Amino acid sequence: MLRNMKISFDKIWKSKAFSNKYYIAVLLFLVWIIFLDENNLVQHHRNKQRLKAIKEQLSFYKEKIEADNRKMEELRSGTDNLEKYAREQFYMTRPDEDLFLVVEE
Repeated sequence: MLRNMKISFDKIWKSKAFSNKYYIAVLLFLVWIIFLDENNLVQHHRNKQRLKAIKEQLSFYKEKIEADNRKMEELRSGTDNLEKYAREQFYMTRPDEDLFLVVEE
């Protein structure tokens, strides 16, 4: 099997394509562009994947910002909403009230 590979490799190496300097130049250029260059195709593919992930994060954070802005407007609209938010999120009470937390299992 190894002998057959050697024979086929020798045939390819001695073929007309490898004896032509233009074919060799194009082949070296393609190897350089695909693997060796600073902006090679492998790195380009990785950067494209990172850009896609960052765009997804961007849309997520934009939605989060919009939701927070709506919440802020709701809180600024009146003291009743602000008091309700403080009681629900931070368990705040008035001085004459007692707080009982019910934990459901």
